[in-house]
Amino acid sequence: MKIDTKAFGIVELDEKQKIFIPQGLFGFEDYLEYILFDAEHEPFYWLQSVDEKEIAFILINPFLFRKDYEVNVTNEGLAEIGITSPDKALIFVIVTIPPDGSPMTANLQGPVIINKEKMTAMQAVLSDTKWKTRHDIMAELEAGAARREN
Repeated sequence: MKIDTKAFGIVELDEKQKIFIPQGLFGFEDYLEYILFDAEHEPFYWLQSVDEKEIAFILINPFLFRKDYEVNVTNEGLAEIGITSPDKALIFVIVTIPPDGSPMTANLQGPVIINKEKMTAMQAVLSDTKWKTRHDIMAELEAGAARREN
């Protein structure tokens, strides 16, 4: 399938990469179909709207920089996208890269949970106050390395 993307113009991607988000993402509830694909730099991914090329998000696996990250979502919430066990889920968080050069951050309060078998997804809101909408990724990586050294 061909899709017009924000970052790369028109690209050809596999239909298997399509993700359906029944409730949409917060602030983008009218956009339900996305394509998930590798970004040009690991460990990032693009989540690109199928319907609007200007709507695209950079994602990262939060466990890469926060080994202690916990996603506490109700079974009912997960059932909405067909997840019955943790091994069916992929967890990502949305990354913000400010144009002014300030630190790159990740939204650990609103993870994107994907059912990797059905390719359906949801965005959760975690109630644990430990998780914020702007975690400095590099600072978290450095803090994690320091904790491992001690």
